[in-house]
Amino acid sequence: GGGGAGLRGMAGGAGRLLLAALLAALPAAPAEPQLRFRPPAEAPVRLFTEPELARYDGQQEGQPIYLAVKGVVFDVTSGKEFYGKGAPYNALVGKDSTRGVAKMSLDPADLTHDTTGLTEEELKSLDDIFNNVYKAKYPIVGYTSRRILNEDGSPNLDFKPEDQPHFNIKDEF
Repeated sequence: GGGGAGLRGMAGGAGRLLLAALLAALPAAPAEPQLRFRPPAEAPVRLFTEPELARYDGQQEGQPIYLAVKGVVFDVTSGKEFYGKGAPYNALVGKDSTRGVAKMSLDPADLTHDTTGLTEEELKSLDDIFNNVYKAKYPIVGYTSRRILNEDGSPNLDFKPEDQPHFNIKDEF
């Protein structure tokens, strides 16, 4: 087996340097990208159709309250005073309210995933709220079927799960 002949054939020092360089490079490039697409076994990515998401609209006492923004379904039950029955933002829950969040609007016409025609400012506001409010405060429980599937029902190959941030106790106050 001439497997190691290449390294042995080099000047001993150069071969060792190369090996050292290769080993040094290893920790810098952890095998993390694969992990990002494999959610932990205990929390499978759940797919919500519109009728399924509509069941979590905060009208039922003791039921979780879900809200989707940009196709990501958040469990906002801990914010019941904002999202529960009769609460100020209850109109947003049980659906993908991306447009409403972007426009800061509770107008039923804006309570949709559709972002067509939003201004730069509204899109920036959407991203800020998405990252700094929803992703920072509420656990992700799944995705809308529109985010995971194409119109014809085939898997959307561009689908990438969101990274759920680690919670800080200070976020709760």
